[in-house]
Amino acid sequence: MQIMIYVFKTSVNSQSKFESASTLLHELLPDTLWNFDLEDCDNILRIDSELDIPKLILNNGIFDCIELE
Repeated sequence: MQIMIYVFKTSVNSQSKFESASTLLHELLPDTLWNFDLEDCDNILRIDSELDIPKLILNNGIFDCIELE
C-alpha cells in the first residue's frame, strides 16, 4: 500500500489543545508519523499514512481540521 501525505489546517492553537489532539492521534494512529506546526498561522497537522486519514479525524470532536490540497 502507498503512503499518502495529508496536510490539515487545524484549530490546535494552545498547549492544552495540542495535548488533547496528540492523545487522540496516538489512539487513532498508533503506528503513523504525524506532526503539528503550531508556528504556522494555520496550525498545520501533517500525517504520513497508508490509511484514509480524513475519514478518521475530520469529525473527531477534539479539534477542527480542514484538509488542504
